Amino acid sequence: MAQELGLNVTMLARWVREAQAGKWEMAPGKPLRTEQQQELERLRRELKRVTTERDILKKAVGYFAKEPS
Repeated sequence: MAQELGLNVTMLARWVREAQAGKWEMAPGKPLRTEQQQELERLRRELKRVTTERDILKKAVGYFAKEPS
């Protein structure tokens, strides 16, 4: 099978072991993602959310700083 796919037998065997061990998220029609890739995606989403919150707070501070007492 590996030769038919143009792969090294060792590489294919490693991929099979990793898939069976649950190191890869397998979903039809979606590329395989490792736990590290999933964590990276989660962290990027969190960074985007936190950056947006920071920007909103900066604008709020600027707005209330201009308000006369």
